[in-house]
Amino acid sequence: MEFPVGLKYTKDHEWIELSSGVAKVGVTAFAIDQLGDIVHVDLPKVGDSFEAGAAFGTIESTKTVSDLYMPVAGKVVEVNKAATDNPESLQSDPYKNGWLVKLEVKGTPTAGSLLDASAYEAFVADGSH
Repeated sequence: MEFPVGLKYTKDHEWIELSSGVAKVGVTAFAIDQLGDIVHVDLPKVGDSFEAGAAFGTIESTKTVSDLYMPVAGKVVEVNKAATDNPESLQSDPYKNGWLVKLEVKGTPTAGSLLDASAYEAFVADGSH
């Protein structure tokens, strides 16, 4: 399973790519693997603002519906229409084209709340998630 090094991760299985004030947010390959076949993704509108840890949408599989949680505070500046139009595409490419929203980050993200790739890999390997 892939855990790209340039990303940060949450214990709720979202990933974030921080770069120059705009961040991409998506769902990890581990979470998608656990969910199974993705059938629907419900995402916020451009302009919606969220605090870190707030639910910003849902991802639905043939097994369950799960909330999506914002890794950092920010305002949505773009929504990935390809992910909502073809949610099954997240299974083949959760990191590059599988981002869900782009955010204008508010403030400075707290490093303590985000995991690097090796810490996230250890977290999911632990099995207590």
